[in-house]
Amino acid sequence: MDSPVPQPGRTARSDARRNREHLLEVAGEVLAEQGTQASLREIARRAGVGLGTLYRHFPNREALLDALLRQRFDELTALAETLADTREPRTALVEWLRTFLAGSTTYRGLVTDMIATIDDESSALHASCAAMRAATSELLTRAQRSGEIRGDVDHLDVIALVSAVGWIVEQSPRLVDRSDHLYALIMDALTASRREP
Repeated sequence: MDSPVPQPGRTARSDARRNREHLLEVAGEVLAEQGTQASLREIARRAGVGLGTLYRHFPNREALLDALLRQRFDELTALAETLADTREPRTALVEWLRTFLAGSTTYRGLVTDMIATIDDESSALHASCAAMRAATSELLTRAQRSGEIRGDVDHLDVIALVSAVGWIVEQSPRLVDRSDHLYALIMDALTASRREP
């Protein structure tokens, strides 16, 4: 039997996709160290490519951050769906919000960039952000129906509260070790056993 004829176009596209994924992986590492204003030249250097290659995939810093955030939102959406299928309602919400908080404190400047996309329908991130919010809302609704989470909050309230912890930690590195405690205080305040004033 004859060997399949190589298809250069398909190979080139596969290589380009791998290169893009590698750049995103390295960019995530550099941004975790240096924040969202990290040097694009440093990202290219660590990825082992020229700056021109980076710009071919991501023409500017905003495009790179958009790609990283979109990837993050999609991962959070998938996680929410998995947790909804595999965990009890309150546990699912707690685990998802903890993961959300961990991500929001990974990159300095990320919380600000993320919040800016919530109501901006013109943003390239809007669809991914909306899907993540819908998945969050479903987790919250399940926990409220189970009677474990107070009913007078919505998903935006919860995301705002947890994002606030991420922002506070970002502004004051001395509080990094307190982030789990701050998160626990939020979850305690959200439990249905507490009576609203």
